[in-house]
Amino acid sequence: MGADLSAEQLDRYARHVVMDEVGPAGQAALLSASVLVVGAGGLGSPALQYLAAAGVGRLGIADGDDVERSNLQRQVIHGEADVGRPKVDSAAEAVAAINPDVAVDRHRTRVTAAEAPDLVADYDVVVDASDNFATRFLLNDACVLADTPLVHGAVYRFEGQATTVTGGRPCYRCLFPEAPPEGTVPNCAEAGVLGVLPGTVGAIQATEVAKLLLETGDILAGRLLVYDAGTLQTETVPYAADPDCPVCGDRPAIGAVAEVDYDGRCRIPE
Repeated sequence: MGADLSAEQLDRYARHVVMDEVGPAGQAALLSASVLVVGAGGLGSPALQYLAAAGVGRLGIADGDDVERSNLQRQVIHGEADVGRPKVDSAAEAVAAINPDVAVDRHRTRVTAAEAPDLVADYDVVVDASDNFATRFLLNDACVLADTPLVHGAVYRFEGQATTVTGGRPCYRCLFPEAPPEGTVPNCAEAGVLGVLPGTVGAIQATEVAKLLLETGDILAGRLLVYDAGTLQTETVPYAADPDCPVCGDRPAIGAVAEVDYDGRCRIPE
């Protein structure tokens, strides 16, 4: 059947190989691809599991936290025995158990402006499975500057959202020009999140990654998918490139992520 897939791989990925949109060549493309998942929590868990099962050949996992028992209600890549362990370790072991074809890079770190450019440059696609605005803006800026696709996801109580930045315009800053004032948006620990919700949104992120790597389907570029788990309704909100965007606009103010104080609510220098 070509594409240099082994007999075992043809068996493992049989449901991909028979699809016209994938086939042996598409599966080979997945096996040769690399994806960085930033955050091995609620969103990163399903994204990593499905990307591993799909046969993405190299997965980077970036997370500086250890597993806490309160994580287990939604972060399904970790188990009771992992409490207290680094998330990158338990997530990497889970990926290896799913698919031995997949190589895993462990980045036990909270991604900073100093690290982001090199990390992003080493992967074909980046998945934003973080839980804070500073990291979201940082990843957006690093990916736009590197022309690397970014798949964003976020969850809050019963609501989830996802969008894809292709590396050009529009970007996350066109949609959300600035982080909300500190303290106005409660975090997951304060507001809670329905345990199954990140599974839905993380799976959508993995779907976007697969379509990007296979160059098929319509991705969420310039569209924000909003999902309400309470009503099981979705809404797709279009958004356009902002000519005044500081990173992808007509006169960009951001030429490098090192120029931005992301911990100071992601503000750019005056």
